Parts: sequence; C-alpha cells; structure tokens
Amino acid sequence: MTQPILAHEVIGEGPEKVIVMGGWLGDHTVFQPIYHWLDRATFTYCFADPRGYGDSKSMVGNYTNAEVAGDVMTLAAMLGWEAFHYIGHSMMGKVAQYLSAHYSTHLKSVIGVTPVPASAVPFDEETQKLFATAWEVPANRGTICMITTGNRYTKVWERYMVNESLRTTHPDAYRNYFKMWSAEDFAAEVDGCEVPFLAITGEHDAAVTTALVESTILQWFKKAELHVISNAGHYPMQEVPIQLVTVCEAFMNRF
Repeated sequence: MTQPILAHEVIGEGPEKVIVMGGWLGDHTVFQPIYHWLDRATFTYCFADPRGYGDSKSMVGNYTNAEVAGDVMTLAAMLGWEAFHYIGHSMMGKVAQYLSAHYSTHLKSVIGVTPVPASAVPFDEETQKLFATAWEVPANRGTICMITTGNRYTKVWERYMVNESLRTTHPDAYRNYFKMWSAEDFAAEVDGCEVPFLAITGEHDAAVTTALVESTILQWFKKAELHVISNAGHYPMQEVPIQLVTVCEAFMNRF
C-alpha cells in the first residue's frame, strides 16, 4: 500500500530545507504570522499538517509519535530532501525528539518550540480532566490557551484560537493526539542523542516551563541548547513572530 503524503505548504527557494509542524490545538496555519519574516533565499520551508488536521483531516491513523515521524520521513522523501531541519511546536516538539532518536542521520538540526518532553506528562486530576475533555468541550481549548500564555490576552484572541482549532482538527485525531503527547514515554530512546537541538520556552508558559525542559530535554540531548523567549507563552509564533523567526534561523544557520 502506498504511504500517504501529508498535506503541506511550501514557502521559499533556499538551499536549506525545513519541515515545520504545529501543535495540538490546530494545523500549520498557526504559523502564518511568521510567514512575512522568513528568509526565503536561504531556506525552503515546508509547513505540514499531521493526519486528522488541516488539509490532512481526511487521513486517518493511529496518531502516535512513531506514525507522525514516519509520515515526516515519507514527506521528506517525496520532496527529495535527504537532510533537513525540523521545527515542531508543542506536541510536535515531542515528535522532534522521536525523529532525533530514530532518524538522526537525516536531521541537520531540530528545534522544539515549547516542546513537550519525550517522557509521559504528569497531571493532577483537575488538569487531566481539562485537557482530556477538550476534544468535546470547546471552551476548554480556550482555557488552555489562556493558562499557557499567562492569562494576558484579549478574549478575541482566545475565541479566534478556539474557532481555528475546531475548524482545523478532527475530533478523533484531537482526542488521540492528547494521548500521544501526554502518555507516550520514549525518554530512554532519546537519552544521549547527538542531534543539535534548540529548545525554545516562553517566559509566560505555565505548561511547558523552562524548569521542565531543563530537567528533561537538556539532560537527554548532548547538543541541546535553551532559549527562553521573552514576552511570550506557549504560542510564540502568534505572540512574537519576528522574534521566533530570528531565533530559529540563527540556530539553523549554524548547521
């Protein structure tokens, strides 16, 4: 059976190839605020949607880290990209670690933007309920957005994020991707990875905190670096797009 190809949008004409994937809340369009600031002469960016999201919404799957990583490699092969950089936001930052453990020879560098660690995520009972029911309770998605950005933003932005999430995600995929990023644990496979890894945290992120990343990803990756992005929480591509592009491209330009 032919492996399906993830829906994607390619921007740029540069020799350095980059695959970018968004987080749990929605598809790759969460990155649209950064489009104006990309160095298109140096980089070619491929913004991809995982199964069940965006233009890949009709693609069903098992919704696991292994499956997403395999789909990324299939997409790269279709594009003719033998080696590339990978940027993953939130749950796709967890996929970034899976790629590093299993497909390291194809990765020039990896960036996790507010990345969920490769270990299982411990939740208290109240938080577990908030996240686990967000696939069927839209208001929970807004609450999560606000908590993870420090409750600093207008309700208009909250409603926008909720509406985009509902528009771009299939309920089954949304529910199962929560299990993927919260319950899967492959930290032992990541420990000792030598892929250059930049972990970006937001100073106002109450979920993927700097302390969490320092105690996990920075301990596992031999070439891990940390950048705490100012004036942002869990969604720096929405909150501080120019700053995010500047940090990411400076890191990738080194490899």
